[in-house]
Amino acid sequence: MDPIITVKELKNDPEIQALLRVTEVELEALGYTEHSNRHASIVSKWAGEVLAKLGGSEHEVYLAGIAGYLHDIGNAVNRHDHAQSGALLAYQLLVKRGMCFEDAAEIMLAIGNHDEQLGDAVSRITAALILADKADVHKSRVRKSKIRMIKTVDAEIKDIHDRVNFAAESSHLDVDPEKRRITLDITVDLSICSVMDYFEIYFSRMSFCRKAADLLGCTFSLKINNVVLL
Repeated sequence: MDPIITVKELKNDPEIQALLRVTEVELEALGYTEHSNRHASIVSKWAGEVLAKLGGSEHEVYLAGIAGYLHDIGNAVNRHDHAQSGALLAYQLLVKRGMCFEDAAEIMLAIGNHDEQLGDAVSRITAALILADKADVHKSRVRKSKIRMIKTVDAEIKDIHDRVNFAAESSHLDVDPEKRRITLDITVDLSICSVMDYFEIYFSRMSFCRKAADLLGCTFSLKINNVVLL
């Protein structure tokens, strides 16, 4: 059965894109890292891949992809409680476009629980979304306005969140279905950010990822510069 709506269609939907543009306006004004189509697309792709590699059904993978693409749309309302407002907004948008209530509700559940402050890993789709979202650590997410060049080629980045992202040369999720292990593998420029800097702001997120992996029947590991730390 063909899906009612695809991620590709969402990327060409004027209403969805208007909301995502407002999301970026909000977060740029607040000084947060990039949450544009780039982040939405990566989270969509990775959330689907996590479930696909663990033997999830085609339909489950599809729902994870949609949830991943829409997961931050609540920022168009307000950063505060954006997961909950985004969940309700996504449900309305998807039902209006013909998605059945059951599928829209599954996506609502995942989006409403993707943030570590108020959410929890309550379903397989939620767990995949959590892992994909927290894995997107990369220097391209730092706003150009936050990088102040000084005398040398180095960048002075005072905000620790920006510094950690700016130091990340690459990040990806490695899913081993045989060992039932999910690894977040990050390459970090240690001249910009120390490993302790990473743990200072990401410890709660890594604990959240552990819960998500556990729900999927997997262990979770963190690897930085080829050294396994968790």
